[in-house]
Amino acid sequence: MGRTVIKNIAIMQTEPPFGITVGDIVISGSVIEKAGPDAARGIDAEKVIDGTGRIAIPGNVCAHHHYYSGLSRGMLISAGPQTDFIQVLKEWWWRLDRALDEEALYYSSLICSMDAIAAGTTSAIDHHASPTFIEGSLSVIAKGMEEVGIRGATCYEVTDRNGGMKEVEEGVAENMRFAEEVDSRGDDALCEAMVGGHAPFTIPDEGLRMMADCASRTGRGMHLHVAEDKYDVIHSHHIYGKDIARRLDEFGLLTPKTLLVHAVHLSKDEIALANERGCFIAHNARSNMNNGIGYCSNLPLIRNLVLGTDGCGGNMFEEIKIAFFKNKDAGGPYWPADFLTALNRGNRLVESCFRGRGKWGRIAAGYKADIAILSYKAPTPLVEDNAAGHFVWGMSSGCVDTTIVNGKVIYEDHRFVSLDADRIYGEARRVARRVWERADRIR
Repeated sequence: MGRTVIKNIAIMQTEPPFGITVGDIVISGSVIEKAGPDAARGIDAEKVIDGTGRIAIPGNVCAHHHYYSGLSRGMLISAGPQTDFIQVLKEWWWRLDRALDEEALYYSSLICSMDAIAAGTTSAIDHHASPTFIEGSLSVIAKGMEEVGIRGATCYEVTDRNGGMKEVEEGVAENMRFAEEVDSRGDDALCEAMVGGHAPFTIPDEGLRMMADCASRTGRGMHLHVAEDKYDVIHSHHIYGKDIARRLDEFGLLTPKTLLVHAVHLSKDEIALANERGCFIAHNARSNMNNGIGYCSNLPLIRNLVLGTDGCGGNMFEEIKIAFFKNKDAGGPYWPADFLTALNRGNRLVESCFRGRGKWGRIAAGYKADIAILSYKAPTPLVEDNAAGHFVWGMSSGCVDTTIVNGKVIYEDHRFVSLDADRIYGEARRVARRVWERADRIR
């Protein structure tokens, strides 16, 4: 891969300080070689992009996604009462994931990756479940990611909810198998591995022990829902007589590579323990509101806060807006800059997943060339002190006209460069109908 140059573009950083500089970006292979005023002077490039009047930002990161939900939009099935969180899971999501097969998973991965790329999201951290297709499932997700060209990580969510310890063992084995597959491919793989778990209330102690062993043997971090609903907390107190975080910590599962998701009902002491261990915690405002599980009022206590969608697509412009407005509605103290900082912090999670194979999250020399280019017409001055306000109040996925991952232009002028998007979406609709029919028969 040769050089790509983006000329005369406003370069906006999305971690403090939110500096804005007009200049050039020189990409060599997968890495930014130079960035700033006159950076491209005297440089020969295979591809030149005119950035005049446009803005370049580090690509957004979705720190928690469910690619298996890719074909669920508008799903038409007969469902029973959904008056609490467990009913929502049983009547909707746990029927969908049992209806997935290899073809459905492949198109889910393609669609989720394409939707994310078109929204300027260059990395997605996936959390997967397909109980009737476990072995090999993570490879199918990785195939879809890499065919589209998005960067990411995936894992299988270990659980006993369908098949007891046999299902736990199969889930752990798939996490182990995929991590070994990624290791065999060397440093060029776009999709990395984590060790997944559904939630503490569906993982017995032996399952946590097996997950800890898998994480230790593979060198990967754990990705787990925690305290999404009060039920998870009550279950831990009832069955195990301890807080969720303490239970996980006793198995050595709280580490700087750990990604805890939701944490809506974690206590202040549990958040302090997660902070002490260096864990990431993903906030998913849209999903929390949709499932009616409450608001995470302890957000300001979370040191390594990141933003995810919990399967509500890969559009982080939408997610950050809703997270901000829900925070204000709940009387929270966060401002746009706080949420933009959390969004960019997803790059620290990416660095953790890719285990020292690069730096992400800035448009600067030596960083990976994961970049989104926006056509955003600022109606007021756009400067460092109000850049986060423009991001939350003005910028949107509709502004994204070009997306670059690993130095490769994947999406340009609002079109995928090398994918037949119409064909893929058409096939996805065909597969979705079949999945819905299958899910409708599952009780």
